Amino acid sequence: MKLEIAVVSAAGAGTAAAEGAHRIELCSSLELGGITPSQGLMEASVEHVDGRLEIHPLIRSRPGDFRYSASDIETMVHEIRHLLAQGAHGVVVGALTPSGELDVQAVQRLVGSAKDANPEAQVTFHRAIDQSSDPLAALEQLMELGFTRVLTSGHEATAGAGLPTLTRMVEQAGGVVEIMAGGGLSLEDIPAMHAAGLSAVHLSAKKTVSTLGHGAISLGAQDGSDPTAYTITDRLVVRAAKAKVNALNLAASM
Repeated sequence: MKLEIAVVSAAGAGTAAAEGAHRIELCSSLELGGITPSQGLMEASVEHVDGRLEIHPLIRSRPGDFRYSASDIETMVHEIRHLLAQGAHGVVVGALTPSGELDVQAVQRLVGSAKDANPEAQVTFHRAIDQSSDPLAALEQLMELGFTRVLTSGHEATAGAGLPTLTRMVEQAGGVVEIMAGGGLSLEDIPAMHAAGLSAVHLSAKKTVSTLGHGAISLGAQDGSDPTAYTITDRLVVRAAKAKVNALNLAASM
């Protein structure tokens, strides 16, 4: 089992690398569900990880749903090309039709762009699959389209709740596509994911920091908001997750 951490900063990328994560999903604005990171963030993250782990940027041109216009797709094609040229090991993509089925034409365009930029690029389908009408049917199509892995919570709000479907997805994939559990995943869920045959787990491992109450001026704090708050990668959560994964892998090898 491998450990992937979602990060939104170069410092977070460095933290994940230092604590032994295998991969990061690099993105911006996790509070919006994640959007494509800037080229500057990608460049800085490459420097921070110094080859210690794989970097897989999220390719999502806007927040909201996964029903993309031709302009949205064209934007993401450009993002894929530039981020892979900067050293990304793969990209994380996804698109659905208005009826909740896999948007095969859009997905083929995105995968093709990645392979044109780097034939060795890995391609992950993100949690758009959890908003699809039939995740098992979508998985079958993703296997045919040449995806490397699928990030999913098993069509539920959290991966823990989606474990039965995750188990079925692992069986259906048969090792052709990696199934990675993510979405509301807790440290306590990791052993069950390992037992079900999941090849990887994905955590945001984030915590919120704030200068509110430490001399900063707060605008809008009276309604409960905190304009000084932002998220960072929690080193201790990454460390604890890595320890669990290592222990499970060691036990499985004995």
